[in-house]
Amino acid sequence: MTKVDVTTLRGEPPGNSWSNVRTSPASHATFILAGYSHAVTDNFSRARRFTSADELIDHLHVLGSAPSVELADFTELDHGLQTAVLLLDVAPDDHELQIAGLVHDLAHPWDGPGQPRHASMGALAVEDLLGKRVADLIRAHVPAKRYLVSTREEYFGHLSPDSVMTLAAQGGPMSETEIAEFESQTDWRAMVELRIADDNAKVAGVRVPSLDSWEPIVRMVAERVR
Repeated sequence: MTKVDVTTLRGEPPGNSWSNVRTSPASHATFILAGYSHAVTDNFSRARRFTSADELIDHLHVLGSAPSVELADFTELDHGLQTAVLLLDVAPDDHELQIAGLVHDLAHPWDGPGQPRHASMGALAVEDLLGKRVADLIRAHVPAKRYLVSTREEYFGHLSPDSVMTLAAQGGPMSETEIAEFESQTDWRAMVELRIADDNAKVAGVRVPSLDSWEPIVRMVAERVR
């Protein structure tokens, strides 16, 4: 995949090397959502396990028509694509981390107010297909927010209003015991990288590679699990 300039997503002056492919709703998405319309809610109200890369990719295409609750003119797929490209920049050889970033919020349509369960629901949905590591990274992106709030004084001020609102429902700042437990995980630094990318991947109108660019990597990660 062509390396892209991620300075806009990091709040820095943009360069001139953005991909010409702008994130946009997939033309073949089955449903057009308006705050998760009734039709889509009926189909995605219950969590599920994906059994093939095709099923997962189809779900991501549908999220290309799911409006973000945080930004106007921004979809759930836009957020995943921006998260993935930020992780491509910081960890170019870690395909599992990149794909975890791409799909980390795939369960948003299945969860309720405050989104307290979407990380665990998303992890469960992809674990059989993408493997335990990807699932663990997805599962940890909410605890990683709680960890960063507790360990980096400046972090709370960078959270979006929606992330601040959901923090309490997700458990609030970690205790000292929880911090130690989090840092005892082998992959805790990658979990933090995913969370930081997640927080920065909320810039409407930024041009990044489309979902089509990520499909071969999704399939490659899934093939390794077989």
